[in-house]
Amino acid sequence: MVRHLINEGADIALEDLPEDLQTLLTHQMAAMRLVDRETVDQVIDEFASELEAVGMSFPGGMAGALAALDGKLSPHTAARLRKEAGVRQSGNPWERIQTIEVERLAPIFQEESVEICAIVLSKLDVKRAAELLGKLPGPLARQITYAVSQTSSVSPEAVDRIGLAIATQLDAVPTSVFDDGPVQRVGAILNSSTAATRDDVLNGLEETDKAFASEVKKAIFTFANVAERVASRDIPTVLRGVDQGQLVIALAHANAVGMENVTEFILANMSKRLAEGLQDEINELGDVAVADGEAAQGEFVAVIRELETSGELILLQPEDGEEED
Repeated sequence: MVRHLINEGADIALEDLPEDLQTLLTHQMAAMRLVDRETVDQVIDEFASELEAVGMSFPGGMAGALAALDGKLSPHTAARLRKEAGVRQSGNPWERIQTIEVERLAPIFQEESVEICAIVLSKLDVKRAAELLGKLPGPLARQITYAVSQTSSVSPEAVDRIGLAIATQLDAVPTSVFDDGPVQRVGAILNSSTAATRDDVLNGLEETDKAFASEVKKAIFTFANVAERVASRDIPTVLRGVDQGQLVIALAHANAVGMENVTEFILANMSKRLAEGLQDEINELGDVAVADGEAAQGEFVAVIRELETSGELILLQPEDGEEED
């Protein structure tokens, strides 16, 4: 059948077959000579009948099942099943390596020999290879670049083995069970915490790990950050999604806890008539309970987060200055 299909011009991806089947097929074709037309017709009819009778096929074995479910299972589950069954990631290793983030390849380049790195670099597309070199120390990048000139005599078999070895290293890196990094997770938790808890935790982080605390602060967005993280032009959009009664409570509490700058920022970016009306309501309301004030401010922040998620608003980074319209 393979010989017949090739004669008919069919493009058969025999390289996708297991290596032992490719070998067996090649030996079988080498041992065959002439086959009469009647036998060929019978084989074709039998083969076609079997194909038509198939309703569904399954891959067979854990390796085939993992390949069929690639991209459908969570990375953590797939990695665990692969490890338990002793199955490596299937497919062409170089196709996988081409899609790996440069940040994951750079550490491997600093551990492997320059000859191996030169081969991997040669297999990457030009843009990603240039990006990867930029992530490496200068002397190492120069050594690897020179070693590329020595790769012309490397055999295809050696290149395949190197690809498998690199892919195996990438597979061995534990897959995180968390969708976000530690900074994002801690930031999200503190975003929903009370101001007292948040300040206490941040002070503790400052004493333990200043670098981590600094990154967490960048990930946190609370009512106190509105004036520095929300562009003036976006305040009217935010106000359309905020209940006015809750806004009055939020601003009154802000004035009571030293966040007058946030109140002034919000009032300055609405119509003068509306701002004066809100100011009168704030004055009449007076002090509010801490829990009520923080809840109202939380609702204001939630509206901003929803707008950010939908792409209607982009938060400024702490170090960014607001651009003039």
